[in-house]
Amino acid sequence: MLQNKMGERALHLLKVLVNCYIRDGQPVGSRTLSREAKLKLSPATIRNVMADLEEMGLVCSPHTSAGRIPTVRGYRLFIDSLLQIKPVNREQEQRLRRQFRQKNNDRCLLEKTSNLLSEFTHLVGVVMFPKIDSKALRHIEFLSLSKKQVLVILVFNEQDVENRIIHTSRTYSPAELQNATNYLNNAFVGKDIKTVREDLLNELKETDKNVDKMMQTVIEMAEKAFNCSDFNERDFVMTGQTNLMEIAELSNVEKLRQLFITFNKKCDILHLFDQALKAKNRQIFIGEESGYEVLCDCSVVASPYIVKGTVIGVLGVIGHTRMPYERIIPIVDLTAKLLGSALNHH
Repeated sequence: MLQNKMGERALHLLKVLVNCYIRDGQPVGSRTLSREAKLKLSPATIRNVMADLEEMGLVCSPHTSAGRIPTVRGYRLFIDSLLQIKPVNREQEQRLRRQFRQKNNDRCLLEKTSNLLSEFTHLVGVVMFPKIDSKALRHIEFLSLSKKQVLVILVFNEQDVENRIIHTSRTYSPAELQNATNYLNNAFVGKDIKTVREDLLNELKETDKNVDKMMQTVIEMAEKAFNCSDFNERDFVMTGQTNLMEIAELSNVEKLRQLFITFNKKCDILHLFDQALKAKNRQIFIGEESGYEVLCDCSVVASPYIVKGTVIGVLGVIGHTRMPYERIIPIVDLTAKLLGSALNHH
């Protein structure tokens, strides 16, 4: 690993340089490094170490400035090996915990969480909606709309309601739809969608090919209700986009315009958060690491939230690469823990 090839002095100077740059937003010169590092080193020695760090791709000199700033590679080494994460201060932690004690339905809780992330970090707060498979079915109802159209009313968890229209292979009578409603409610209430699908599939395998008419209705209604094309679309709630306007490096109108377009399209942000979902642990994307040019000046800190031992979603913040990571990371982690706990109670 790169840090194994570097001496303690070089690592210490890199750490000081990154901290100074995050704090002040200005290229860090030899004099500043000498003062902040509190090491008895000559300016020439510091310049030589900086030259070595630059050769390793950890720092660079913007324009013709004599000072240096960290590169994405420098930030990565700093975060992975040198960062000293500070615990959330007691007052902030108590405020956060109080917010999650209040009763809200799931949708309101996710929106509130996004607002809290933005408020506590002064960055953009993002909360991905839970995976649909993880939602517990509370009630399902089928209502005929027209000859081959049925309105499906789905109630998940406590108060999470979704309505969708499905297209059926034939016209079903109100009595048939009521039978399907009764059967599914009796058999599957309290189970998550993944379990409902698996149980129905197993039941279908075990049922004689000459399945009765009622079960044919149940199977088609359930397949269409739980597998329609838009059922698994991912989404998120985002707040605090205007916070980016206060960051000097992102205040360029064209940069902001491109960022807001990306936020509205959603797919790129969802792709990053899906990586944290699959990894099942905190992920930090620095600048170009995201794979999206529009985020080259941004960092994303994302942490999964867990319900009943299963990762069901991800939350995080988006800000400039110069964000104070030692303060931001624990806020994101604690918020994820509190959201998971609140959803677990639901």
